[in-house]
Amino acid sequence: MSITPDFSAEEINIVKDTLAERYGAPKEVHLADVELHLSQDDRELSERPALYWQDKDCHFIIAKLGPFQYHNQFFYRGHEQFGTGRSDYDNLFDCTATLLRLQADHQAQREAEDEARDEAKDES
Repeated sequence: MSITPDFSAEEINIVKDTLAERYGAPKEVHLADVELHLSQDDRELSERPALYWQDKDCHFIIAKLGPFQYHNQFFYRGHEQFGTGRSDYDNLFDCTATLLRLQADHQAQREAEDEARDEAKDES
């Protein structure tokens, strides 16, 4: 089992600065440990350090897979988990910014679908 180093202060600040730019205010970021499959073929979960934050009903995780190797995802409930389509990133800023962009796009789509559903109900 390989030991993955924890997030450095510099890495945490990269994420915090990116979140502050996105949300217009500082966001609380928590250190956590997550269990994940490192590849599709893995049967066992591997524990890795992670950064976690929440915005409204959406939760975000960036896991550190190794030095300069990161994995991201966002989720609403346990069964509503989403990634960016990439298994990992070698640049933490890109990892964070891509995660935020995709979640914003997903949220806009969810809101449009909810609005269309509400309009259809009103018409019936």
